[in-house]
Amino acid sequence: METKTASNILPDRQPKPKWLRVKLPTGKKYTELRGLVDKYKLNTICASGSCPNMGECWGEGTATFMILGNVCTRSCGFCGVKTGRPETVDWDEPEKVARSIKIMNIKHAVLTSVDRDDLKDMGSIMWSETVKAVRRMNPETTLETLIPDFQGIELHIDRIIDVAPEVVSHNIETVRRLTREVRIQAKYDRSLGVLKYLKQQGQRRTKSGIMLGLGETREEVIETLHDLKANDVDVVTIGQYLQPSKKHLPVKQFINPDQFEEYKEIGLSLGFRHVESSALVRSSYKAQKHIN
Repeated sequence: METKTASNILPDRQPKPKWLRVKLPTGKKYTELRGLVDKYKLNTICASGSCPNMGECWGEGTATFMILGNVCTRSCGFCGVKTGRPETVDWDEPEKVARSIKIMNIKHAVLTSVDRDDLKDMGSIMWSETVKAVRRMNPETTLETLIPDFQGIELHIDRIIDVAPEVVSHNIETVRRLTREVRIQAKYDRSLGVLKYLKQQGQRRTKSGIMLGLGETREEVIETLHDLKANDVDVVTIGQYLQPSKKHLPVKQFINPDQFEEYKEIGLSLGFRHVESSALVRSSYKAQKHIN
């Protein structure tokens, strides 16, 4: 059992452990794509979020794009995206995203978005139109959609199912006990319900992600894995939470690589098709592997 001891509770300003230190991205493919992103001012969450895996993913032809603006209607304690009143929906965005994917010659694209609880359709129509635009302009590109919960409203979720992305992902983010603190306007069981509904309606591949280091126990992580499996999730990603700013929730623990490996083994023993588990794993890490 992972107990709260002096070895895993962080004093202020403790340096990151060596396994979280990342080399700057390099390589011909990365350099080429970085140049295209800068030249055409393309909006990838990889670059804007300074993802530690950007070089590796871009080298494999994978990138993540965020739609529906960069202001979220929710105020999750872990997320670095701005909270407030979002701007008007840009109905040219589907074509812009599709064009970016074409320019970058992306083989597997991940689409994500802010929450848009201010909209009657919660952004689901824009989601649908973006997938359709990407399909028209990039027929060989496979897609993962990392969706919000749409407040659990089936009509909105159906719009995602109808356009049939290869993978639909929705992150549980944390364990049940911490959900109210970490995901203030979200609900643990509602997220499980979204994942279950996707599968019930015929979605071929579903996926979810968990962040560690927010004060959860080993038993709670294992319970969450059981809950995800009970709701027919196919793929799970498990990574280390890192505090975006002093205003966000602090890191309570840096999880040891051996513990990540144990969680991977437990997940695979439960029957998940894929489990990605290490400190630097993010939702879209090695996303192209999860389509088969």
